Amino acid sequence: MRCYLGTSLDSLDAYSLVDLPEPEPGPGEVRLRVQAAALGFVDGLLALGRYQVRPPVPYVPGGEIAGVVEALGEGVESIAPGDRVVAWRLGGGMAEQVIVPVGDLLPIDAEMDAAVAASILVDYQTSQYALVDIGRIRADDTVLVLGAAGGVGSAAVQMAARVGARVIAAASSGLKRDLAMSLGAHAAIDSSRADWRDELKRIVPGGLVDLVFDPLGGDFTEPAFRSLAKEGRHLVVGFAAGRIPSLPVNLALLKNAALLGVDFRHFRNAHPQQAEHNRRGVYRMVAQGYLKPPALVRFPLEQARDALAATMTRARLGKVVIEP
Repeated sequence: MRCYLGTSLDSLDAYSLVDLPEPEPGPGEVRLRVQAAALGFVDGLLALGRYQVRPPVPYVPGGEIAGVVEALGEGVESIAPGDRVVAWRLGGGMAEQVIVPVGDLLPIDAEMDAAVAASILVDYQTSQYALVDIGRIRADDTVLVLGAAGGVGSAAVQMAARVGARVIAAASSGLKRDLAMSLGAHAAIDSSRADWRDELKRIVPGGLVDLVFDPLGGDFTEPAFRSLAKEGRHLVVGFAAGRIPSLPVNLALLKNAALLGVDFRHFRNAHPQQAEHNRRGVYRMVAQGYLKPPALVRFPLEQARDALAATMTRARLGKVVIEP
């Protein structure tokens, strides 16, 4: 079995493509033949030991996995060899095979492309959880989506537009803003400009929005929170800009506004039935064409280093996918 394995988390120089014996599933486990592993910003952080959870070494990156069941461990009866499934793990996907507890597997339709199935597993479910379950989005809301061309941001643009909200997409390049507009945004602003709030004021009255979808953090969070209308909601989804921001809490008082954390992993673990209901709905909407899957940037396993490096640059368009 080939896999992209790191002996330390110091740099990508510690990773290489190696051959290991075929893994055997233990009790309650399943061996998958990996068809696709989608990578996000978090995967790059994990591989370099910069995430809030530090994985043990040796470490194989890649947490959003789609594959085919190959072998069953003792006691596994709920699934069969040949079944197509997805799984979200701390890592292991950048390999030809991976061992996964059977409880972490979720079925997918035979017709869905494996790379698409992997690429929507986390980003699309996170966006839905953020907007619907946490943000309580309404059809009359004006929604500002930061990082609107990223994996989670582009999903948020589509979902907010589908419920009838007015979507303002913030992105740092013309190509990214064009992508967001093609996904249903009603207007787009250049977030690379220091005065982007002035542009927002020219689009919406007073430059005020009801809901902020924020996967960036850094220098974007405070001005976005200042752009909330009374009783607005600011969704903290991630920190792709690279810095965890601080916020003057008097702003929440002045605006009677809410800063809301979005931890999809907690939601999945604490409310598994609702999470699975949401997942099936998201996959159904993609399969039926109501939601577009992300543009895919595909790499073979031999280019694993390039794939991981691509997760760390905000210049790319599309979701990075490894296809062993």
